Amino acid sequence: MAKKREYDFWLLFTVLLLLALGTIMVFSASSYNALNYMGNKYHYLIRQLLWVTIGIISMMIFSRLDYRRIALSSPILLIVSTILLILVRIPGIGSNVKGAWRWFNLGPMSFQPSEFTKIAMILFLSFSLSKNSYKLDRFFSGLLPYLFVVGITDALLYLEPHMSAIILITLVSIIILFCAGARILHFAILSVPALIGGWFLIISDEYRVQRILSFMDPFKYPQDSGYQVINSLYAIASGSVFGRGLGKSLQKYLYLPEPHNDFIFSILAEELGFIGALTVIVLFMVFIWRGLRISMNAPDMMGSLIAVGITSLVALEVIINIAVVTSTIPATGMPLPFFSYGGTSMVFLLTSIGILLNISRGATTNVARMPVARSRTYVRREFS
Repeated sequence: MAKKREYDFWLLFTVLLLLALGTIMVFSASSYNALNYMGNKYHYLIRQLLWVTIGIISMMIFSRLDYRRIALSSPILLIVSTILLILVRIPGIGSNVKGAWRWFNLGPMSFQPSEFTKIAMILFLSFSLSKNSYKLDRFFSGLLPYLFVVGITDALLYLEPHMSAIILITLVSIIILFCAGARILHFAILSVPALIGGWFLIISDEYRVQRILSFMDPFKYPQDSGYQVINSLYAIASGSVFGRGLGKSLQKYLYLPEPHNDFIFSILAEELGFIGALTVIVLFMVFIWRGLRISMNAPDMMGSLIAVGITSLVALEVIINIAVVTSTIPATGMPLPFFSYGGTSMVFLLTSIGILLNISRGATTNVARMPVARSRTYVRREFS
């Protein structure tokens, strides 16, 4: 008889270890900024501990809730997220920070609806595709409606603008659709207009053009668009093999703007060196391995798709963040999961981990480890 498992121990252990390391690095990277601008070197640490605590509570609650029941409400969640993305762009309701309409200002805290949208999209696609994936053979009646839903969300995010969220939601959606059985040929055909449209969006905005130019030669723009990347590279290079030591970064002393946010990996590499950076990368690889294993052992297709969606979301954020700070790709605002300072992102990240843990708890010991992408014959048989 099938036997229910407890939570995936290695996933939970890895998440808690990443959280602990991330909190330490937030304090180390932010202490000087906090003292200089807030008058209290513990300012960001205290707030981060608060969000981590709320996130862990949310993670444990959602790890006990059946993911199937959560997914049933996903159409409503997606509608709510769409409304929030519309409202955040309205002056007087949304808050404009550095030219971007991404937050609701709620007094002492802020709320970023794009973080809610990420998990809502994963749940909606997984829920719907678990019932209709056999239609993906057909482009117009199968794949196109889902691309239309993703396109509406991307359009609203573009109005903020929030390019990194567009990239993440689009890529995660494509991964879920592919794992559900969408045809590679359809994606190959769509890639042509997508690349043309992406190139048009880049050249139509001077700010994005400048980012591409500074990516090609950041040292040509040392006081402008290349400033962050240059100081990030200085931090990583000066860390060498073993690092300067925890708390001994030089680049965090107002050389690297907001080092506790998107460029926290640079400070980590400077203080803990190649060994420390590699250790963190290995921990993320363990997380991805456990997430994919949960997906392959999920008790149903819905759980499998949700698991692969959450895992790919974290994996893409890690890959893009590290690629940005090492100047491998053009700069874009992408937080490092479990490390970068932030409230909304941390709470929704840990909430999604709770759902992933629930899927691992529902898996049975006798489930075959099949690939996530089920054969179309299997899908038709399962849902006919």
